[in-house]
Amino acid sequence: MNRIRRERIKEYIDNKNVATIKELQQLLPDISLMTLHRDLDALEKQGVLAKYRGGVKSVHQLGDVEFNVRLRDNNAGKLCMAQKALSLLQPHNSVFLDAGTSNLFIAKNLPDINLNIVTTSPGIALELCRLNKPMVTMCCGALNRNNQSVCGQNTLEMLKNINIDIAFIGVSGCSADVGFTCGTEADMLVKKLVIEKARTSVLMCGNEKLKRLMPYTFATMKDVDYVITDKPLSEDYQKAAMENGTILL
Repeated sequence: MNRIRRERIKEYIDNKNVATIKELQQLLPDISLMTLHRDLDALEKQGVLAKYRGGVKSVHQLGDVEFNVRLRDNNAGKLCMAQKALSLLQPHNSVFLDAGTSNLFIAKNLPDINLNIVTTSPGIALELCRLNKPMVTMCCGALNRNNQSVCGQNTLEMLKNINIDIAFIGVSGCSADVGFTCGTEADMLVKKLVIEKARTSVLMCGNEKLKRLMPYTFATMKDVDYVITDKPLSEDYQKAAMENGTILL
């Protein structure tokens, strides 16, 4: 019986890549939560999946998709989101641009206006060099080659001393019940700090991110002011946004 149940869990995770504990309880309503966790522990020891707080994921989906792959994906959607983001900017704003391809599209389409821009992305900083008016500050820190961002203690110390009017935060994955997620603890700490410091926080969440769930939750709907998407979100996201006063664009 254990073997049959665990095969069902394995098949579900292989098909979906990620799943919350709540989903798995719905998949197997006849077993206790303790039994479910025992099954997950056994499958993790076999190298079938990896557990994280609130869920599990396939061993084939352990990290962020490589930056160069994401750069080729859903460019029309990213352009749509960038145009929505640009409508929120005012001259002389102090702006934070998180690393990620959605925010790179903001940089590529940004008009030449007076802004004070801080970024954790070397690529975004270089892209902004085409403009004359914005002041651009590149955060220091350790470079994550996979997502082409800097992070770590030096990054956090620098951001503590910077005031932010509006922050655009990248999302690696999300779920209506778990929240907005990313792939590493270091990135999670940067995103959390920026959201705390920003007067207005904006999450950039393409539709493809709704199919993924990463290990670290850095925010839920109540923590942010705007969520920008390329397609309308499902009813559960819309309900959560309405309950927490978050604006969906």
